[in-house]
Amino acid sequence: MLRLTWVQPEDLIGHELRQASQDGREPWAIAARWRAAGGTEAPARAGASTGRASRYLRQLAEDLLDELADLPSRLTDEEPTDLTEIKALCPAWPAQAAQARASVPTPTPAPAPLGLEAAWLGRAAGCLLGKPVEKLPLAGIRQLAKATGNWPLTTWFTAKGVPEELLAAHPWNRRSAPTSLAENIDGMPEDDDLNYPLLNLLLLRRHGRAFTTTDVARLWLDELPAGRTFTAERIAYRNLLTGVEPPHTARHRNPFREWIGALIRADVHGWTNPGDPAAAAEQAHRDATLTHTANGVYAAMFIAAVIATAATGTHDIHACLRTGRTVIPPRSRLAAAIDHAIELAESHEDFDAVVDGLHAVHSPTHHWVHAVPNTALIAAALTHADGDFTGSVCRAVSGGWDTDSNGATAGSIAGLLAGSPTALPDRWTTPLKNRLATSVADFDGTGFDTLAHLTHLEATRP
Repeated sequence: MLRLTWVQPEDLIGHELRQASQDGREPWAIAARWRAAGGTEAPARAGASTGRASRYLRQLAEDLLDELADLPSRLTDEEPTDLTEIKALCPAWPAQAAQARASVPTPTPAPAPLGLEAAWLGRAAGCLLGKPVEKLPLAGIRQLAKATGNWPLTTWFTAKGVPEELLAAHPWNRRSAPTSLAENIDGMPEDDDLNYPLLNLLLLRRHGRAFTTTDVARLWLDELPAGRTFTAERIAYRNLLTGVEPPHTARHRNPFREWIGALIRADVHGWTNPGDPAAAAEQAHRDATLTHTANGVYAAMFIAAVIATAATGTHDIHACLRTGRTVIPPRSRLAAAIDHAIELAESHEDFDAVVDGLHAVHSPTHHWVHAVPNTALIAAALTHADGDFTGSVCRAVSGGWDTDSNGATAGSIAGLLAGSPTALPDRWTTPLKNRLATSVADFDGTGFDTLAHLTHLEATRP
């Protein structure tokens, strides 16, 4: 029996009920109806439950999803998705680079190809580090690393020396372990955390910076296999195929619209707008609104603005994070989570204490792929490591939740700040063999140096 993940209505309803409770709606009466009918909670970690629901229960789930979407939210004014409304709430929204150059006629240089290569390599290495422990609980990650003397985390995970009983209790990610444990790495395997930057590079090559959300949708339908999408992206893809148009694709029966998917698509928008965090955030917004709303969109805008600031080569990680914070509505849940995370990172020497504090706040209420806790963890990791590459990716992965995505984003930012592939330790870059696998367009087998060159061309395009 094929149980396609992230689309079964009887599973989506549980996620939507939790989303509604977080975004200011009142779902309790609908939740009671669902449970009274025999409906279950959403799967805790997997994308689909093991058994198919009855036809009645499935139809009820679809109806309740639509009812939930119609419930008003008390957070609408503080957490809009419309860009004009977002900017109106951000008193320190950064000036456009064009406006700045009008008064100070010194153009911001594009990041050198070597800096962009370090960013691509950093994204790949951080993602690969997190792949074998994706979906594992925090306790399992710590125990597996400690069993091989790799805690605090400083290098790749390995199965060598791990007791069998520990592996039985906390098995590696089934799909990733064959290509991501230290003894198995042979180039960068395919991952959505690399597929989306490739797609956005292709997006800019075809449409330039003035692309629309509809351009993103068409590109996905042309170049992205549906089976390579997950959570909000898979729902939006399905919505496109049923005739739903952007931006409603982000809302229609999509309980994952504040999860991490838009964030992992943001890097190229930052890389190609050096010194212009406002433009980077606006590009990220047009991309993100195909699949996400509110805090899911803000997470992408935040990361794009951080990277655009880092791409100048003139700011430390703390200044970059402060700039990223200026494109987030100040009373949003994401803003509060980032502020709390940075405060924890600045007040604790032991990063385990930072992680424990984040999990105490977010784990009881958020799914492990939600954008709010994961963005907070990325900010905490970069802050605590002071932007150091190894420290940043290892802290991001060691914090649990969406380990490969967090490692990828932290690695991209820290790699860009490092400025050159030679500034990254060999243990992270050599196993990648300057090669990544992908099902996107003609990029399979492409080297990171080539990707950096292509990105540089887009960053310098008028």
